[in-house]
Amino acid sequence: MPTAKNVLGGPLQSCSTKPLTGFYRNGCCDTGMDDVGLHLVCTQVTAEFLAFQKAIGNDLSTPNPQYGFPGLRPGDRWCVCVTRWKEAMESGVPAPIVLEATHISTLEYVDLEDLQKNAVTQAV
Repeated sequence: MPTAKNVLGGPLQSCSTKPLTGFYRNGCCDTGMDDVGLHLVCTQVTAEFLAFQKAIGNDLSTPNPQYGFPGLRPGDRWCVCVTRWKEAMESGVPAPIVLEATHISTLEYVDLEDLQKNAVTQAV
């Protein structure tokens, strides 16, 4: 199986292992046929982003142990659905993203220029 690429064209880097993220809970914003939500964008969540997500019915701050979800706090890195991130961006509350850890398929939904405007460095 070929290595997944990031939005910059390089190998997809890990987003977070603490908390352990990714649709497949492998630390990467990798995707596959069963990832209908397209968890492609590696974000570093902010309080504003979390509040916005909760307001639109996507509560990312409340733990849900049944699904191995710890609940997020500002500063955590997490793979989020590309459409949810884009909606937050269009509403003026995007979470910063890690380009090296954001899946190349994101470019089907969001322009690279918009991603770069909201980028943070890879190092935590």
